[in-house]
Amino acid sequence: MLPTENRLRRREDFATAVRRGRRAGRPLLVVHLRSGATDPHAPGESAPPTRAGFVVSKAVGGAVVRNQVKRRLRHLVHDRISALPPGSLVVVRALPGAGDADHAQLARDLDAALQRLLGGGTR
Repeated sequence: MLPTENRLRRREDFATAVRRGRRAGRPLLVVHLRSGATDPHAPGESAPPTRAGFVVSKAVGGAVVRNQVKRRLRHLVHDRISALPPGSLVVVRALPGAGDADHAQLARDLDAALQRLLGGGTR
């Protein structure tokens, strides 16, 4: 599970990541990354934490399937959040095929999308 300080909760933060961030699409998901965005709500001078949010629509499946996909994605992002720049906003949007995919397939697509967004991948 993601710690509280790493969760993206506010609608404005989701909108910022989606509208002003970079996007990488894969067959099972789309990742939006707003690198190094400062958090106006965080007090103090320390580097703000990287925050991640998830969008899983009804097109993915029923409530049980959607929650399962969200849990898998949360676990995958938790393991990778330290590799992202501090202060980044990440939104992972699951596509309809994500409901039928297993953990390894979601991990491959997430890794490929993050690698492309962080400058290590090719189109």
